[in-house]
Amino acid sequence: MRNPKDFFRPLAVGAPEPVREIPFRPSRMIHFFPSSNQKMVGKLPDIIPTVDVILANLEDGVPATDKEAARAGLVEVAKKTDFGDTQFWTRVNSLDSPWGLDDLTAAVLEAGDALDVIMIPKVEGPEDIHYVDRLLAQLEAKAGLTEPILVHAILETARGVANVEEICAASPRMQGLSLGPADLAANRRMKTTRVGGGHPGYLVRQDPIDGDIEGETHPRTTYQQDLWHYTVARMVDACAANGILPYYGPFGDIKDVVACEDQFRNAFLLGCVGAWSLHPVQIAIAKRVFSPDPADVAHALEVIEAMGDGTGAVMLNGKMEDDASVKQCRVMVDLAHQLADRDPELATSYGFAAAGSEA
Repeated sequence: MRNPKDFFRPLAVGAPEPVREIPFRPSRMIHFFPSSNQKMVGKLPDIIPTVDVILANLEDGVPATDKEAARAGLVEVAKKTDFGDTQFWTRVNSLDSPWGLDDLTAAVLEAGDALDVIMIPKVEGPEDIHYVDRLLAQLEAKAGLTEPILVHAILETARGVANVEEICAASPRMQGLSLGPADLAANRRMKTTRVGGGHPGYLVRQDPIDGDIEGETHPRTTYQQDLWHYTVARMVDACAANGILPYYGPFGDIKDVVACEDQFRNAFLLGCVGAWSLHPVQIAIAKRVFSPDPADVAHALEVIEAMGDGTGAVMLNGKMEDDASVKQCRVMVDLAHQLADRDPELATSYGFAAAGSEA
């Protein structure tokens, strides 16, 4: 057991000091691109200004024959690209793969000055984060970095979900978690071949009408349920308890933009700050869903103003608002301001006089 005082000391001589608080930067969408694909790399100057996070993907979706090319592409993009205020992340190969170590080494030594976050797939317990934590500190010291690179873990196994609280608390580097529904479904032996989203077979059914069970004379309404509700809610609680950020992962049916928006909104309402976008069409969906609705922001501002010092209770538009209401409203308004600082259109829609104004 490490002394708690050691938690915020560098794990290698010459490494930067760990962060004491994870900064919140707008990250409504983490947009993936294959860094081995020169055609996609060529589109980055147009894509980067439209997203909060751009991620060079080295793992799933990259053929084994292209792994080294993807790693080289990551380095090239890091050295030649102006990211502006868009975050630059990478997803390396899993720790049990033959590419993971080289990915981490190249990411820090050759691209570390540009990287904000490294995404680690298939994290199963705190020991995985401890390994990455120490290795990154050694590499940062060797590279002479002055700021630590943060770590983002993907929940893709049942063991990872079972250990989610310990994973979140494993290192000051922990920036957040994403749900990896496809790998998690396979690991759990769930009977779905979909990448995220619901399933028509996972449902509840209306009770029999007038006791008619056998004949089914009266059609009984069914309601499709969310396969991922439990996992997302548990992930959000673990992240909130440890001061890091939860994200929904991929939605694989690119054409079904309606269901994609529904899944993203469920995650947003539960507390997620963003989701992955696998195709440009999903960028606009994530931007819309993970930005508070202007009507909700207006209501929140009205409640905050009516509550004065934030204590007691008032009746407003026929509803009781109290101390807890103010806390809920401040979550909404704080997020609106953070996003408006980056997006002038949102600032206008929220009625903020200028970016950076405060409630």
